[in-house]
Amino acid sequence: MRAVTPLFVFLGLVAVAAFFGSNFTPGEWYQALQRPALAPPNWIFGPVWTLLYLAIAVAAFLVWRRPERSGRALALVLWGTQLALNALWSYLFFGLERPGLALIEIVVLLGVIVATTVVFFSVRKSAGMLFVPYALWVSFATYLNAGFWYLNR
Repeated sequence: MRAVTPLFVFLGLVAVAAFFGSNFTPGEWYQALQRPALAPPNWIFGPVWTLLYLAIAVAAFLVWRRPERSGRALALVLWGTQLALNALWSYLFFGLERPGLALIEIVVLLGVIVATTVVFFSVRKSAGMLFVPYALWVSFATYLNAGFWYLNR
């Protein structure tokens, strides 16, 4: 059981971030916005984020299990940073209704995700692979955020 305890810690941290973000959901303001081309239906976001959050937690667990000399500390600092930025985006976009500010933040988030992915690959290839779909999805989310900002400024 002690061997998997860190997995539950990472799952818990991801759940806290997801819970924080879930407090800021699309409301009437969002429904009134012009949507960018390729904007998926709202129902898709729940299943996608559930899978991504699971992958994010498992990736951190896989890195945690590596020896410190592998670069684990830097990888986990980046992981925590991207998780905090991930939670912040929902507050900026939906909570404050500030797509322009959220766009700046998501560009920073994407940069940290890419850095995390690169470092994860150097620590443990499977952890890096688990971050690739997340990086791709946040790239797409950056396009959507930019589209919402541009069409509704």
